[in-house]
Amino acid sequence: MAPDFINKAIFGLIGYPLSHSLSMSYFNRKFADENINAAYLNFEIEDIGELMEIFAQYPQLQGLNVTAPYKEQVIPYLSSLHESARQIGAVNVIKVIRGDKDNDLRLVGYNTDIAGFKMSIEPLLDAKRHSAMILGTGGAAKAVECAFRQLGIDVTFVSRRKTAHTVTYEEITKAMVSKNKIIVNATPLGKYPDVDDCPDFPYRFLSHEHLCYDLIYNPDETLFMKKAVARGADVKNGLEMLLLQAFESYKIWTAPEPVGS
Repeated sequence: MAPDFINKAIFGLIGYPLSHSLSMSYFNRKFADENINAAYLNFEIEDIGELMEIFAQYPQLQGLNVTAPYKEQVIPYLSSLHESARQIGAVNVIKVIRGDKDNDLRLVGYNTDIAGFKMSIEPLLDAKRHSAMILGTGGAAKAVECAFRQLGIDVTFVSRRKTAHTVTYEEITKAMVSKNKIIVNATPLGKYPDVDDCPDFPYRFLSHEHLCYDLIYNPDETLFMKKAVARGADVKNGLEMLLLQAFESYKIWTAPEPVGS
């Protein structure tokens, strides 16, 4: 461990790649502004099997955020799941609980994406926006579905592969887009550095009544958002969701006990 971190509480982010992430700068700015003796590190690992090496290397590690592609892959490594993670089968926060012995380690998984997304989109809903299409079927998409379920919004999943519970992009019709006034990009398409990419969605069917929400926050305006704006739709990126879920993450890490674990 680097000498600078020996006397600090350590938090961090696991995922691959992490060049797009703003979490490290956000948390380290928070720690500096609030005089918190802590550091936030990026742990860019190519395989989830490297997870336990991080805990061995950083005995002061008190919590982790989890991003793609490990929100589901990390679950077998955890001691238990909070209900927020259990109900959707995806984790984006790990609380680290260390016992008196060196090998006494408990890892509790939570999901704050649900709360972050719900709080960020709720002010943008209206009577016409009562059903949604979610592009993608991964851990982030599952969190979005759960938030929508809590808000009473019907959901249709869109995927490149046909399953019993999804439609493909090729199957999307004008009538389907007209019915679903909320479109959420829960895929990584368009994320930095691949800013010229976007889901293969029929943007020509969008209107000024639509809300197109991209979970991506880097870049500020994705190609998905630009194509939606060109059709008159309202748009929002994932930055507020990131900040809201980050705030919830820190509350979990610093709580005396892992609530509901």
